[in-house]
Amino acid sequence: MVNINVDALVVGAGFAGIYQTYRLRELGFNVRCIDKAGGVGGTWYWNRYPGAMSDTETYLYRYSWDKEDLCSYPWTHTYVYQPQILEYLNHVVDKHNLRKNMQFHTEMTSADWDEESRLWTITCATGDKFVARYLINALGLLSTPNYPNIKGIDSFQGTLVHTASWPEDLDLNNKTVGVIGNGSTGVQVLTALAPKVKRLVSFQRHPQYSVPSGQGPVQKGYRQWVNENYDQIYQGVWNSSTGFGVPEVSTPTMSVSAEERERTFQALWDQGNGFRFMFSGFGDITTNETANIEACKFIRSKIDEIVKDPKKAAVLKPKDLYARRPLCDTGYYQIFNQENVDIVGLQDTPITSIVPEGIETADGKVHKLDVLIFATGFDAIEGSYLRVAIKGRNHRTLKEEWKDGASAFAAVAVPGFPNMFLISGPQGPFANFPCSIESEVNFITACIQHAENQGTNGINGTVRKSPIMVAKPEANKAYQDLCFKLTEGSLFTKSASWIFGTNLEGRKPVVKFYFGGLKAYRDLTGEEEKQGFPSFSCQH
Repeated sequence: MVNINVDALVVGAGFAGIYQTYRLRELGFNVRCIDKAGGVGGTWYWNRYPGAMSDTETYLYRYSWDKEDLCSYPWTHTYVYQPQILEYLNHVVDKHNLRKNMQFHTEMTSADWDEESRLWTITCATGDKFVARYLINALGLLSTPNYPNIKGIDSFQGTLVHTASWPEDLDLNNKTVGVIGNGSTGVQVLTALAPKVKRLVSFQRHPQYSVPSGQGPVQKGYRQWVNENYDQIYQGVWNSSTGFGVPEVSTPTMSVSAEERERTFQALWDQGNGFRFMFSGFGDITTNETANIEACKFIRSKIDEIVKDPKKAAVLKPKDLYARRPLCDTGYYQIFNQENVDIVGLQDTPITSIVPEGIETADGKVHKLDVLIFATGFDAIEGSYLRVAIKGRNHRTLKEEWKDGASAFAAVAVPGFPNMFLISGPQGPFANFPCSIESEVNFITACIQHAENQGTNGINGTVRKSPIMVAKPEANKAYQDLCFKLTEGSLFTKSASWIFGTNLEGRKPVVKFYFGGLKAYRDLTGEEEKQGFPSFSCQH
């Protein structure tokens, strides 16, 4: 097959790839966006499990850059479910006529940089070969499923499913279903399946804290208020740490009386949203262990209050700190009051093996199952990259570059990989993903504009010898040092979590996010642009 020449190839057609394709096309680039999926959506194309829902409120789980669409595109509920997210992304692609720049069922298998021609050659499973001056990887933060290493996994004679690859024709009526995993996905799928299946068994090793989401129809007049105040709302978002549109207070937890703490926690519980509960009542829940324990005690008391069976409640109550990505739900703890829903605590009775009939635990019991669902998360961030043979300068692979942990300057650029950028790469801001994505795409676009302005090449759709822009190793090291420094004092380091890669056996823990906040990240990248990109080497 002949080479397909483009100015830029964007790999991935989720939130990130769509916006990056739009930005580059607006600059006049000949840009192609490819995805192994059959359509746009990224994470939301694949994660079609029952109950899949964003935990960001709907009015902020969208693009900010199209003000007219922001104010006109319909939304009816506080939170948006997967089918509506997919519908929204398809709407954006069609409104801006981006589909003509996209090619689906096209999986990148390798990418090679050629120093002489200053071009990337990208090979796909279809046999297509793209030659591009710029390679932008939007492979997804959470897109490579993680399967636990459990003995006998291949022996199960029932139906085995991962939530990230949910079969559309899966029939769970009158079935006994087991679910391993109870993070955000596990909580959502358990809550959705409880009313529908014959019997549901949750296998939990590390129960997590969850608070109500506050999901429901928006009140009359609320949409109008949001529309009238979008400029002010986004000004607050861009100047916040999390970008979730919730107040971020500084009041120390222990500075108020026990009664006041209880009232504050209860008000947050009643209003809903995990990030609101973690950041809007007190300012030290994630940094002060004494304060954190107060939040833990409150949520545990709610579990005791809601779950009528004390044995189930005991298993559901976390023993760890409240120091993972905060969860919210639409009635999760309540489902354990149903007679058809049970829970197995894996700390007391670990899984010894998966057997043909189901799951055998250490007490010798075999839990017979028709369907076994893995809600066990992802090989987050770098997982999507390590399965592709990406080679930069001197044929050094990205896997070799990241052997001691994935890193990228400002989350977007890796030393030794010229004219290659990542969106939602390692050490991006720990914040609302659409807002983080927009911030990173805007910075990448500024980098590319800078490179083009330094060279003599025009952007005319032809492949010519182009300027080279690559992150300096010393700048990358300084950024990584900053990211590690920002975790000092954070209680997130004390809990096993995908946020540090500790959900994967044998994976070296490494900070995967920039914990300085969304505003600080935007300030950092803004200053880099203002100073003329001193953290990059440019060759013309």
